[in-house]
Amino acid sequence: MKVLILGRGVIGSQYGWALEQAGHRVDFLVREKASPYADTLELHTYDGRKKTKVAETWPIHLLYEIPANVEYDVILISVNPEQVASAVERVAAFAKDSTILLMGNFGGNPVDSLTLLPRDQFVVGFPSAGGGITGNVLHGILYGSLQIGIAGEQPSLREETVRKLFASAGFKVRIQKDIESWLWNHYVLNAAMETEVLRRGSFEAVVSSRDGLSDMLRNAKEMTGFLKAKGIQPDMALKAMGLLPPTLMAALMKRTMYKEGTPAYEAVAYNRYAVGHSVREIYNEARALGVSLPRVEAVL
Repeated sequence: MKVLILGRGVIGSQYGWALEQAGHRVDFLVREKASPYADTLELHTYDGRKKTKVAETWPIHLLYEIPANVEYDVILISVNPEQVASAVERVAAFAKDSTILLMGNFGGNPVDSLTLLPRDQFVVGFPSAGGGITGNVLHGILYGSLQIGIAGEQPSLREETVRKLFASAGFKVRIQKDIESWLWNHYVLNAAMETEVLRRGSFEAVVSSRDGLSDMLRNAKEMTGFLKAKGIQPDMALKAMGLLPPTLMAALMKRTMYKEGTPAYEAVAYNRYAVGHSVREIYNEARALGVSLPRVEAVL
């Protein structure tokens, strides 16, 4: 398939690399800037499909505009929640009949607020990748599975196209019939981490200490009340955070996934994402619902 990825971010770059390795044509649409992007990317990532570390200089195909006669099977947009509308506006001019995959950590279904293109042209997914880019070097992790939401009981033609695309690259594609709830649960988990980053200064500071992880878990437990007020059931991860003592869970996390030197630890430690949007969004909506979030309020 012909795939266009908007921007050259952490998630899009890693999935683009994997799809190109599987034989697909992958282009990256970037903006003109004073210092142009390099035509290669230094890729240092953990490939969860094969459980191996990757270290290579990857020639990346960059475009600064899309020729009028070019059409893509799939356009992948992986941006911050507040950037979705402007990203869709940018691709609308040349999207034609391309399937547009919105893949990110969103508070609810982002398609609900989009009007430029037909609703059924979009597919919503949740990535399992992370890390950070410093200069021209990407340090990250690419897990072996990802989530795709479907609007009906069975995948539509576009949803099936996306499923086949990632399956062809060796990913386990999990179908979510209630992508709205899935997204909100993970948005809360993300905001719980971001709240602690605001308090401690960096992602690395949070995952480097049991206290940081304990407080992140307390943030998540507090935000569970917000989910319930919205009529969304907390998933198993959030339920566990509400049942087990935060200090115990933090100790387990520090010994396993966030042990220094593990791929998950390094991916989070290299994350330079500008935090705060999800925290403010959840706090403001919680206030409107009459839900108190004192831990969140303390960092805003």
